Amino acid sequence: MPTILKEGVQTGAVTVSLTLDPPVPAATLAPMIRPGRTALLIIDPQVDFIAPEGAIGQAGVDLGVVEPTLDRIRPLLDAARAAGVPPVFIRVITRPDTDGAALKALYERRGWPAEAVGICRAGTPGADYHGVAPAAGEMEVEKVLFSAFAGTTFEADLKARGIDTLVVCGFTTECCVDCTVRDAFHRDFNVFIVADACAAYEPALHWGALYALSKNCALLVESGDVVAAWGGA
Repeated sequence: MPTILKEGVQTGAVTVSLTLDPPVPAATLAPMIRPGRTALLIIDPQVDFIAPEGAIGQAGVDLGVVEPTLDRIRPLLDAARAAGVPPVFIRVITRPDTDGAALKALYERRGWPAEAVGICRAGTPGADYHGVAPAAGEMEVEKVLFSAFAGTTFEADLKARGIDTLVVCGFTTECCVDCTVRDAFHRDFNVFIVADACAAYEPALHWGALYALSKNCALLVESGDVVAAWGGA
């Protein structure tokens, strides 16, 4: 039985082989993500998460997955706009008065510094968009933690627009993408994850999250097939 990390040493390490379900092909996908009922969610493309000068980059985390992922998000965004599919830009905006007690306790128990909760602080460059950004009038959601639905009016805003289907991309797969996808499904939205337009800082986290989500609450798609389904190819 493997044990968890203790003082940097792991015993009983496990290698896991995952076989993902095949992505929904474009021909089948098109009627599932029709404009008029579908939104494209772009999750957390922010300086502190994905830019070299942001908090994660400055902490020395390898951001090599970021630019290739952004290169696949941009055509998705162009195709959505051209097809009349509303993009929704989602980002974390934190403030000292919205830092949750559970989050602070978790960080303290991990031995992390108290200031670690201060990522994407309101009014700082770290909270700004990076790589992609909304055009004037496009929908934005500000959240205080991981899920776009927690503590926001996002569900009501989508349903008021007649949207029941979400195509999801962004950062990071195992955290804010995962939490938003699960919450969307629990609120009776049809969810499609653009597998090659999401990313995590570690491959195991990315693929593990996709595997779990696709088994329970979402279908996997590829960016080129979404673009084609929206008439962009």
